[in-house]
Amino acid sequence: MAASLAIGLRTAFMVLGCVITATVIYTVATDGLPFRKELLTPWMADTLIDFYINILPIGAWIVYKEANWIQATIWIGLLLCLGSITSCAYIVMQFLKLSPQESLQDPIYFVLLKNKKKDGTESKIILSVVSARVLFSVLGCLMLGTLIYTIVTDGSPFRPELFTPWLTATLVDFYINVITLSVWVAYKESNWMTGALWIILLICFGSISTCAYIVLQLFHLSSQDPVFLVLFSSTSRQVYSTRFIF
Repeated sequence: MAASLAIGLRTAFMVLGCVITATVIYTVATDGLPFRKELLTPWMADTLIDFYINILPIGAWIVYKEANWIQATIWIGLLLCLGSITSCAYIVMQFLKLSPQESLQDPIYFVLLKNKKKDGTESKIILSVVSARVLFSVLGCLMLGTLIYTIVTDGSPFRPELFTPWLTATLVDFYINVITLSVWVAYKESNWMTGALWIILLICFGSISTCAYIVLQLFHLSSQDPVFLVLFSSTSRQVYSTRFIF
């Protein structure tokens, strides 16, 4: 079952990576480059803010995951520039690195788990649990304020004229990263109804729900815990606690 999950997720992210790559190429070919002032409508700006807040947890995971800061910096740069193309490629690579034993045991846990340095040590994560709570609370409030302001000043987002080719491509990019976060939520939640509710909230409210979920999960940790423990389900933390190096 676990091995099938690893294969299924790896295949799914390969397909999603191909979908967004094809979408970007098609949009560039039919509508030109996105670096044009007229494309930056209020709702496009709102979507971009939502998009970049939503990829922050993925970027934080990459920084935690990579033992080499140069590699982490390169991946973050690619994530900022290419969005879900990068996140899908990175996730597929992590699944390909799993050993047969890890794939059979708990593939998502081992994909999330930090890579060790060649000398067997691990670098420290500077951000504390309290700092992370404050950061994601502020970001969630920022996105909520941005959403309310855009609705008040520019009206409803459900208008056909808003869906330019580049806004559509950005939404495809955005929701592929939502799928990534949804897989994480499903892994974290032992109750499928709770998991399904959070995934619906992610789909409807984007990074507002992402920030709310992360803050709630951080409150399950003590202020002395390393912040990376938020990545793992409570079951995984109990079963594999001896693997953590603080």
